[in-house]
Amino acid sequence: MKNPEFPKLTIKKSWATRGKSLKAEAISVSQEGLVKVFELQPETMLPLVVKPNLEDLNLPVWAKNNLEFIKTNLLKHGGILFRGFKLNTIVDFEQFISSVSSQLMHYMEAATPRSELSEKVYTSTEFPPDQSIALHNELSYVITSPMKIWFFCVKPANQGGETLIADVRKVFQRIDPKITERFMQKGWMLVRNFGDGFGLPWQTAFHTVDKVVVEDYCRSAGIEFEWKDSNRLRTRQVRPAVINHPKTGEMVWFNHIAFWHVSSLEPKLREILLAEFKEEDIPYNTYYGDGSPIEASVINEIREAYRQETVFFHWHQGDILMLDNILVAHGRNPFVGPRKILVAMGDPFSRTDI
Repeated sequence: MKNPEFPKLTIKKSWATRGKSLKAEAISVSQEGLVKVFELQPETMLPLVVKPNLEDLNLPVWAKNNLEFIKTNLLKHGGILFRGFKLNTIVDFEQFISSVSSQLMHYMEAATPRSELSEKVYTSTEFPPDQSIALHNELSYVITSPMKIWFFCVKPANQGGETLIADVRKVFQRIDPKITERFMQKGWMLVRNFGDGFGLPWQTAFHTVDKVVVEDYCRSAGIEFEWKDSNRLRTRQVRPAVINHPKTGEMVWFNHIAFWHVSSLEPKLREILLAEFKEEDIPYNTYYGDGSPIEASVINEIREAYRQETVFFHWHQGDILMLDNILVAHGRNPFVGPRKILVAMGDPFSRTDI
């Protein structure tokens, strides 16, 4: 791949580097000379890799000076991996995010346990390490979804733990058109149950202990709600399965249909839940938008489309992966040993098709 053209930039050397005492006189530096840009795997465009050519190149400063390059290539490739920039702390991560994003977001309608480490910076999903996390676009079921999501590797696992990614433009193209047409006509429905001892309580998912606040939020977000008793809540929401990217207009497969279908549950857990509850009372399940069940063959085809487009790489300490959350789904491989990946999301996109 030929490196993209960068503008010439006159900077002070102390801006481009850090950690050394340098003369402050201005020097002419080529932006192309500051970094090297390449595709991580020759057979796929995802992700694009940006690495420094200068030992102490300051990534937040470089990113702020090259926002147009980042925006253009993020839309083209779907993801950019920033590697080798000597990033070590949550502060480093926050400084980079602030240089490329104007607004971070909270996890509303959260579904998995995670810890908030600072203002809108979280741990990655705190899910048992011996289990995988299926590919999904973050908060595809929420009326306001993040356009961007960032992952920061503080410590890679001893073994495994790769973050899986897949271009959902290509996932959409792989699914049988008869299936995509059916979902485009009907949409998909998510049914969630809170307060039955499985999954997150509604107080955590909605960040409140006030039922009135939950009800107001649900009405504004197009969510049907039903209090089954004083502390048990059921919600239903119908969302489009295919959307147009708000910047490029490209059609993308943007949903949690396979991710939250009852068949996605680990077999032993599924057996336990279905022995204890009616299917409508399990923590989550997906249906066609009219409430009819989705055939197993359809779910299997969707999963196969994701599988065929899956890309993964081994984390290096200090890596930052920046994804266009509308274009690229993400997941996780099982792992062994300590693993610490931080996550943030931002640049909210409010849907008008709900």
